[in-house]
Amino acid sequence: MQTPTLPSLLLLLLSLSSITAALSDDGGFCSAPPSPFETETASSKPLYWRVTNPTLSPSHLQDLPGFTRSVYERDHALITPESHVFSPLPEWTNTLGAYLMTPAMGSHFVMYLAKMQENSRSGLPPNDVERFLFVVQGSATLSNAYGAHHQMTAMDSYAYLPPNFEHSLECGASATLAVFEHRYDSLESHVTEQIVGSTDQQQARYLSIIVFELRKLLPPSLQYDFNIHIMDFQPGEFLNVKEVHYNQHGLLLLEGQGIYRLGDSWYPVQSGDAIWMAPFVPQWYAALGKTRTRYLLYKDVNRNPL
Repeated sequence: MQTPTLPSLLLLLLSLSSITAALSDDGGFCSAPPSPFETETASSKPLYWRVTNPTLSPSHLQDLPGFTRSVYERDHALITPESHVFSPLPEWTNTLGAYLMTPAMGSHFVMYLAKMQENSRSGLPPNDVERFLFVVQGSATLSNAYGAHHQMTAMDSYAYLPPNFEHSLECGASATLAVFEHRYDSLESHVTEQIVGSTDQQQARYLSIIVFELRKLLPPSLQYDFNIHIMDFQPGEFLNVKEVHYNQHGLLLLEGQGIYRLGDSWYPVQSGDAIWMAPFVPQWYAALGKTRTRYLLYKDVNRNPL
């Protein structure tokens, strides 16, 4: 496929901006015509409902067999919801999982969606692997070997579990979680601790070099070898820096839509999409449409690349 030239990309951005400005708050790049019988509005639906009920889904593509927006390249991947393949999640009970990023594609971490069903229970990660849980929908109860219990709801609840830390997540009804796992890169005399929190407890940061809201969900201290960021863009906002760096990223778009540059390609993206970014791949994002963009971002930190 021929790479677009800069003038054509500028025309594309202007065209998409005009198109998305005309979309309703429920609209998407590939949305189906609204049903005359559908009266429920986005404001009455759960937070991040589009992640589990994407606009672009097989039911809207019955006349386009074989079509997907998903792309896998040497240094990046876009995994879109119509490509998800769910199967029983190893070591979990009554839970279906879709692996979105694994070392097989080049990432040094794992990212997957876990759909917990009635009376479901999590399993433990492998030895020396740390875990981060983010509730996208529903609720579940997190317990540890010390008898502590934490109720995690869909309002941006999250938890960090250190490596070799006994814990379980139980769900009586249903819940969907985004899960990151990484083999811990230990440092002498530095130990991580269990963290349970919610996004609204973290103060938004505004830096002179950025034009969006940034929340860091884990402490910046040296013992943590990755962090999870929540990044919010209002329509028209964009990354001020065309980033090229050694860090890897795993991203889940929770709300909104926009354009993501990855390498020499420019992708329309929307809620429900997941993106893997290898070290040093050029990357840039601009938010389009009428509603904010919010995405969840994995980033490795605090370790020498050697």
